[in-house]
Amino acid sequence: MRISVVGCGYLGAVHAASLVELGHEVVGVDVDARKIADLRAGRAPFYEPEFAELLTHSVASGRLTFTTDIAAARDCTVHFICVGTPQKHGEYAADLRFVQDAAESLLGVLEPGDVVVGKSTVPVGTAAGLAAMVSEKAPGVRLAWNPEFLREGFAVRDTLHPDRLVYGVPDADGGVVEETLDEVYAPIVARGIPKVVTDYATAEMVKTAANSFLATKISFINAMAELCEATGADVKQLADAIGYDDRIGRKFLNAGLGFGGGCLPKDIRAFMARAGELGADQALTFLREVDNINMRRRIRMVELAREVCDGSLLGKRVAVLGAAFKPDSDDIRDSPALNVAAQLQLQGAVVRVTDPAAIENSRRQWPQLDYADSAEEAAERADAVLVLTEWKQYRALDPVAFGQVVAQKRVLDGRNALSRKAWTEAGWTYRALGRRAS
Repeated sequence: MRISVVGCGYLGAVHAASLVELGHEVVGVDVDARKIADLRAGRAPFYEPEFAELLTHSVASGRLTFTTDIAAARDCTVHFICVGTPQKHGEYAADLRFVQDAAESLLGVLEPGDVVVGKSTVPVGTAAGLAAMVSEKAPGVRLAWNPEFLREGFAVRDTLHPDRLVYGVPDADGGVVEETLDEVYAPIVARGIPKVVTDYATAEMVKTAANSFLATKISFINAMAELCEATGADVKQLADAIGYDDRIGRKFLNAGLGFGGGCLPKDIRAFMARAGELGADQALTFLREVDNINMRRRIRMVELAREVCDGSLLGKRVAVLGAAFKPDSDDIRDSPALNVAAQLQLQGAVVRVTDPAAIENSRRQWPQLDYADSAEEAAERADAVLVLTEWKQYRALDPVAFGQVVAQKRVLDGRNALSRKAWTEAGWTYRALGRRAS
């Protein structure tokens, strides 16, 4: 098939290259000329494991092209909308301007029989509105909603080997749309991957409901961490114990600094905002506390840093290991690590931040912070070391050798990612959220 992908950011670029891997010819369209130039040259504009290789291979095959001209999508039969839906400034609601603009830009190239497929995460009701517009202005064109479920750090794998496919199809001609999407994902469908074919509203809600559930699970264990600190219990052992219950499971029960990034925070806020618009805001009031618990983790980490630095951060040298909101990513959107680093600096600490992939992004967005190229450089003569993103490089640090770099052997494990035993045996004072002081 010949397919267009409108929006070539994180989602769109990965999706476009993956569609080529599935056997299609793809044109990616974006208004950002610099991004398009990088993608045309086979240069990944963001860090994501396996993506650079996939992009290079797909471009070299001649079946993946990129352009700023929407006219290049004219002979495509399937058109994916993969643009961002950021949080509105000063509001909880999602900003749908980019989705609307993408849909409108396609109107001039659509032909009867084409299928427009939304992948962006949108408030429930968006697809129905877009379907009505497309039906009015481009008769014979159908719209589907096919939400994405990418985890940063696993995006290529999640696209090519998803755990499920969800199709939101129109009441009329839904079977035709399903057949088209089955053709798009033919190798995946052939493997028997679970498929849910449903209405627009359900398809839209699947992503936001899933993210809200995961955010709730993370905030639940972080609420337990607050109680553990008050009682002397150990949150890691608590999570291990309740995680053996298969109704609960151990995944997403890692207490620590909480969630960030471009999905969970803004998606749960947009979900709350949309519920309010629908008059069902009482159904999601618990998400406000989920959000509050998450933000309190950052405050608590700063308090803990001040505590281990003898009650004052003024003039103390603090190394922050990690800037990305999660490992295997250079995404710093709503990064808990950078938020903590900035708060430490405001309280008088001399802060140096390092990260294997996110330094350049951090420098652009947080120029007031000081940066280092390695953990050792960041920790030189430090009074405290904070591990705030659980990169494997930091989990694998030798606490004996690392202890020769710092001024004071004090480590704050913001992700409960280190071996407490190894670090304490090497002479470090070890502290972590939800665990007793060593």
